[in-house]
Amino acid sequence: MTHSNAVADAHHDEHRDDVGTRMGMWLFLFTELLLFGGLFLAYAVFRIYHPDQFKLAGLELDTMLGAVNTVILLTSSLTMVLSIAAIQRGQKFISLLNLGLTIAFALVFLVNKFFEWSYKFHHDLYPGTDLMNSKGNGERMFFGLYYVMTGLHGLHIIIGIVILAFMFFHIMKDNINKDKYVFLENGGLYWHLVDLIWIFLFPLFYLIR
Repeated sequence: MTHSNAVADAHHDEHRDDVGTRMGMWLFLFTELLLFGGLFLAYAVFRIYHPDQFKLAGLELDTMLGAVNTVILLTSSLTMVLSIAAIQRGQKFISLLNLGLTIAFALVFLVNKFFEWSYKFHHDLYPGTDLMNSKGNGERMFFGLYYVMTGLHGLHIIIGIVILAFMFFHIMKDNINKDKYVFLENGGLYWHLVDLIWIFLFPLFYLIR
């Protein structure tokens, strides 16, 4: 086998591995969509049966804080795209900078969510309290779904931070570069999914009255 043939075979194997990695990520994202899709369906059913109580419970949420978190996540998606674009051009520092900003935005989102939840807990607005038990079934269902869905989303944010920090480390070590960036792309896909889920959560809980 000539050297050129060996190089061609190596590139072919690498391309095949990249395709397999991307397919694996898309399958994983599909299962995540099924998970949240089921929760969105449950929300729709319960809201149909308790529209007035869902509206009343929604008034307890801070729309401005939800809007701020939405802007934060949308901006983080932009910095994620810029990070991938930079590594494709071989701009390591720019890629690291934008990836670091993405992680920072994610942390700010979690801090905001922590204070939001803390406020609700301080006022006994969570399942199992006397105040919550005194409310109607629809309001209890609303807050039950609110904590489950935003909590699950927050868990995905934490996982995303770990993934992006892992990508940051490998960019620093040049394991991810302009010739090998499929893992960063997959990390970006995961992050965009997390952002997309919030785009649905925000209007359902904070805007629809």
